[in-house]
Amino acid sequence: MNEQKNIFVTQPYLPPLDEFYPFLEKIWGNKWLTNNGEYHKEFEKALCEYLGVNHISLFANGTLAIITALQAMRITGEVITTPFSFVATTHSLWWNGIKPVFVDIDPVSYNIDPNKIEAAITPKTTAILPVHVYGKPCNTEKIQEIADIYGLKVIYDACHAFGVEKNGQSILNFGNMSILSFHATKVFTTFEGGAIVCNDESTKKRIDFLKNFGFADETTVVAPGINAKMNEFQAAFGLLQLNHIDKAIRMRQDVAEIYNEKLKNCVGVTLPAEVPGLRHTYPYYPILVNKEKFGLSRNQLFEKLKESNVFTRRYFYPLISQFPAYRGLESSKPDNLPVATSIAEEVLCLPMYPNLSVDEINLICNLITNN
Repeated sequence: MNEQKNIFVTQPYLPPLDEFYPFLEKIWGNKWLTNNGEYHKEFEKALCEYLGVNHISLFANGTLAIITALQAMRITGEVITTPFSFVATTHSLWWNGIKPVFVDIDPVSYNIDPNKIEAAITPKTTAILPVHVYGKPCNTEKIQEIADIYGLKVIYDACHAFGVEKNGQSILNFGNMSILSFHATKVFTTFEGGAIVCNDESTKKRIDFLKNFGFADETTVVAPGINAKMNEFQAAFGLLQLNHIDKAIRMRQDVAEIYNEKLKNCVGVTLPAEVPGLRHTYPYYPILVNKEKFGLSRNQLFEKLKESNVFTRRYFYPLISQFPAYRGLESSKPDNLPVATSIAEEVLCLPMYPNLSVDEINLICNLITNN
């Protein structure tokens, strides 16, 4: 009997290798490996066109992009954010000497609850850092309304939201900036990589200075910048990925539709909520597991699936606010975050990637429904 192969929570979509050879040959010919090369410029332009945004600045990874965005907007003091995200969101605040202030999340979207934001604003608050969790859009209208009243900046962590549109409009155009990640686990990947989306040319120029040590020209440093540039190999691979991204998203949608059908009657399992008018790109497929109704806890189901070589992820567990680095904050107290605490105990992200086969999806669903 053949041993069951591993099924991981995510795998990148990799185009045919021979399609990458011409890019490599050109890089070898140009002998320009990094620092705003030909592919870097071409990739920025192509991304603006595909994503429907005005300005984009490429980065070596998404974490450096968030750190630099906060610098570019001169954010200080306190920033209101969500505990239900990957730690890079909050780490980026800490690296800038900014105090994160956590507020609870919405029980349906799992995004920051805008109704909790105003109560967390203090004289030290300078910005809001929401996350489009699993690519589902935040309540951008309500968040902007609050920001306008209190004079706050809004920087969206949109690392899950590549290509997401609401009513035909890119959600990357909301707020002062949006941050993308092109990590290998994302819908769109350059192995590592990221980007900042901004609204005007002067802001992009400042970002470009900051990500390249603060150099404005060969002899002028205008700010204490960082080395966060994307290299030519990443940019070239990104251009290749753009040729295949719509196909990859359609394949992800097919996977999600099968999950929806197979699991819709599974008692005790809550499926991802549908959002009207959303062009979703399905970066993850999160379910909630209610022990009393399902019969197993989320952790028990996690272990059961692992025994069959199906590797899921408990995104996001523990909450960022529960890590030792942050649990001493007043806003980290579980009583302040009841919804996030509950969701973190029940959430389980099932395998989701373009090449996940129907047989593999059936295996996963059978393991869940036959508990």
